[in-house]
Parts: sequence; structure tokens; C-alpha cells
Amino acid sequence: MLGGMELVILVVVIGVLIFGAAKIPQLAKTFGKAKSEYRKGEIEGDNELKDFKEKKNNETS
Repeated sequence: MLGGMELVILVVVIGVLIFGAAKIPQLAKTFGKAKSEYRKGEIEGDNELKDFKEKKNNETS
């Protein structure tokens, strides 16, 4: 089995082979932005769910 560091190195090597060394920083930046947007959406979804549950509880009380 591969450990965490070996897996990261393998992914980087495959990325360089597929995309070329010049594209890697751009891909990493794009991935970072996508991850950030996903987290923002996840937080917004959690907040909406929490608000919905609070409204539901207030209506039944």
C-alpha cells in the first residue's frame, strides 16, 4: 500500500506527465478556488438547513 506522501508524489508526477510542468500552478490555483467555493456553498447550505429547522420548530411550538 502507498502512504500519504507517496500518493501525493505519484499524483504530482502523473499531473506533470499529463498537463506539463507549466500548467501545474494554474491547475493548483483553479483547484484551490473550486475548493473554496465548495466550502462556501457547504456553509451556506448548513445555515439554510439550520434556519429551516428553527422555523419548523417555532411553528410547531
